[in-house]
Amino acid sequence: MRALHIITGLGVGGAEQQLRLLLRHLSVECDVVTLTNPGPVAAGLRADGVRVADLAMGGNRDLAALPRLARLIRRGRYDLVHTHLYRACLYGRLAARLAGVRAVVATEHSLGDSQMEGRPLNSGVRALYLAGERLGRSTVAVSPTVAARLTRWGVPEPRIAVVPNGIDLEPFRFDPERRARVRARLGIPGDAFVIGGIGRLAPGKRFGISIEALAQLPPDCHLLLVGGGPEEGALRRTAAAAGVLDRVLFTGEVPGLPDGSTGPDLPALTSAMDVLAAPSPEEAFGLAVVEALAAGLPVRYASCPAVEDLPPEAAPDAVRVRGGADAYAAALAGVRAAGPGPRTVPEAARHYCITRSAARLMDVYTSALTRTVPSPRHPHGGSPS
Repeated sequence: MRALHIITGLGVGGAEQQLRLLLRHLSVECDVVTLTNPGPVAAGLRADGVRVADLAMGGNRDLAALPRLARLIRRGRYDLVHTHLYRACLYGRLAARLAGVRAVVATEHSLGDSQMEGRPLNSGVRALYLAGERLGRSTVAVSPTVAARLTRWGVPEPRIAVVPNGIDLEPFRFDPERRARVRARLGIPGDAFVIGGIGRLAPGKRFGISIEALAQLPPDCHLLLVGGGPEEGALRRTAAAAGVLDRVLFTGEVPGLPDGSTGPDLPALTSAMDVLAAPSPEEAFGLAVVEALAAGLPVRYASCPAVEDLPPEAAPDAVRVRGGADAYAAALAGVRAAGPGPRTVPEAARHYCITRSAARLMDVYTSALTRTVPSPRHPHGGSPS
């Protein structure tokens, strides 16, 4: 089987990093096309031996990209096309049809109740989404929560398969020596209490709440924000206004997996943290939370289907926080007062092992190629095994 993955861009982001990790575990010959922005993840994929093409699409209405993409699919003689993210799902499904490929799978990474990939949902977005969805054979939801949202939107339930995001557990395993090295490199005192934040610096992530909470905590508390994005300038101003700019460290974009870069990667940065704060009110999965759990961190979150879809005992130190900065300050103060824990990995992190997700996706591919209805759509939605 030959598969082509089409994605909107390959900058550092959750869906992009998930694609790279997944391709390391799929027993399929895969190529990748990015519609635009062949960023750091494109370089990482090429380092992994994956062929990556850049369509150099000029924008959402660059219709000339459609025949170029169809020709690329036709020349590649692909058996299956798998699309990721909104724009790629629209153009990729249509181009696959034009190229004569009927086995089309799309992963829905970012559907929330009120937004998708940061854009507000409205009737036009929904109508266009549903029209494109009918051109494929299966839509993959990254959590049962997203599957339920798709069903409410009008996607037929038999066309939905749940394949949760996965992680490679071993790189996140806590190492006290690595913790000391990373803190020294970042200039963080060894005895500081470090609150972590992981994700794109965009308004929807609400990292400003973490900064405002930090201002209510003692001077030995620091905030380590891992990620880049358009909100960085505003967050710096928020930190300055709150008088804590000297206690907030912005790392910028970092690779989600070790790839030979000169700076600490994401697993190394989690080793420097004492708790993860995830105040985003609307998530499709909550990958940052699962990665933090894999590092043995306590987590205080606002929304995380990956945890909420499992029994409470699967992640006992992942606690939902309802409210704003005051609520987060109280929750984080409680973690600090409790002192450091053993950094053990809860069952929830093991539940989302990347090899299980890759095996499930192969089942979806087989169904798409044979025109069969996917098997029950909640293999990862019940009790962990």
